[in-house]
Amino acid sequence: MSTSTSETPQEQADDVARLREELIRELHELEAIVTPEVERAVRTVPRHLFIPEMRVEEAYAAERHYVTKKDELGVSISSVSAARIQAMMLEQAQVRPGMRVLEIGSGGLNAAMLAELVGETGQVTSIDIDQDVIDRAARLLPAAGYDAINLLRADGEFGAPERAPFDRIIVTVCAADLPPAWSDQLAEGGRLVVPLRMRGLTRSVAFERKNNHLADRGYELCGFVPMQGIGEQRERLVPLHGDEVRLRLDDDQHADGDALAAALTTPRREAWSGITVGKGVRFDGLYLWMAMKLPEFGLLAATKAAVDSGLVAHSWGLGIPTLLDGDSFAYLTYRPTDEDREQFEFGAYGHGPHAEMTAERLAILIRSWDGTSLNARISAHPADTPDESLPPDALVLARRHSRIAITWPSPPQTTAANHWP
Repeated sequence: MSTSTSETPQEQADDVARLREELIRELHELEAIVTPEVERAVRTVPRHLFIPEMRVEEAYAAERHYVTKKDELGVSISSVSAARIQAMMLEQAQVRPGMRVLEIGSGGLNAAMLAELVGETGQVTSIDIDQDVIDRAARLLPAAGYDAINLLRADGEFGAPERAPFDRIIVTVCAADLPPAWSDQLAEGGRLVVPLRMRGLTRSVAFERKNNHLADRGYELCGFVPMQGIGEQRERLVPLHGDEVRLRLDDDQHADGDALAAALTTPRREAWSGITVGKGVRFDGLYLWMAMKLPEFGLLAATKAAVDSGLVAHSWGLGIPTLLDGDSFAYLTYRPTDEDREQFEFGAYGHGPHAEMTAERLAILIRSWDGTSLNARISAHPADTPDESLPPDALVLARRHSRIAITWPSPPQTTAANHWP
């Protein structure tokens, strides 16, 4: 923790108390904290002690995460999640006193808050495949007063069978699949919270077991470091202009990087949908809708420098939905429709030999969105589940262990279910 050397211990403690209360107030405003139980856990655990590398002001910033380890390519493989994300997932998990909880992806801070939620009668087991991460947690937890948490080095793909069953399983790494061990190790009435990656988009999904499958009880937007071990399925980065503009692709998605890099240098074409949204209204459901409906889909990631230079119109940290069309592409954009910038229209910017047609294709898809996509339902079924046993009109992602089905309460008319590898 970095504090002023001129401060007394009491002044430093007062600073921490003030920053903690400011964080809790902000998390309430963001609706990340909903219940008094989660508020108490956030207030009780000394967050700054688990991120000693950060200044205390940063440790208590709602949206600030800290990368604790990178791989040889510079990709983040372990981190302390932002306070907003941690509180949000704790609310999703609905942890109660006396529960047995498994955390997959260790670090210490989240496990400490889980320990507060389960109380003296509960039990928290935290596992990680990386011994460095376990060692860090083993050093920080006792120093902060949490020495009853079970820390194990293990591949998250297999859970912790020796300590199962669990009332709650919380996964704190991004997963593209749902291994059987996770549902098998859930107690009756248990809940699994997992950052699930679906065609490049990650949503923290709260699942409960229903008959022979997992049904969601809500999901939230999030981003996480990738899972390691047997279940690892990393995304690929395709450069279109050095490190300034890149495409993020899942393993099952394909793109001609050279052709698309050339396309980026061509004049921009645009098409507008007529679909509008008010300022401050969530529309991340449109992203999921587009990801599932487009046969060739990617996420365009750009730096501020790329936007400032005019290479692309705008950027978003998690990537912008993009239609890939051979040697052309088009990405989602928007423009204000009034002088007060209170209403915005969705559209598409296209590049490449077929830019105009590709942009119009994306605009047509946007027009088919009826705005209900925030209410999508996500269910996970065993990999051998036949089509007729899946929800009607489901858009399906086939994985090694599971078939992930996504439906909407009032979907636009479709002629058949769409299946992506």
